[in-house]
Amino acid sequence: MDFDDLPIKKDTPLTAVEKEDLSTISAEELQERVSRLQAEITRTEAEIKAKGASKAAAEAFFKS
Repeated sequence: MDFDDLPIKKDTPLTAVEKEDLSTISAEELQERVSRLQAEITRTEAEIKAKGASKAAAEAFFKS
């Protein structure tokens, strides 16, 4: 079984972020939060792209 095929855990740090009460956070802190989350999205998308490239390279290697 590939790690990518494992189900996502229900209680992850992301779940905690999603459930957090934002009404108690200042606008400035919320903007900082958005900036940090956008940076994490960029980092995650880069990892997805890298994994896709690795998979494509492996598939090409084994097809030849």
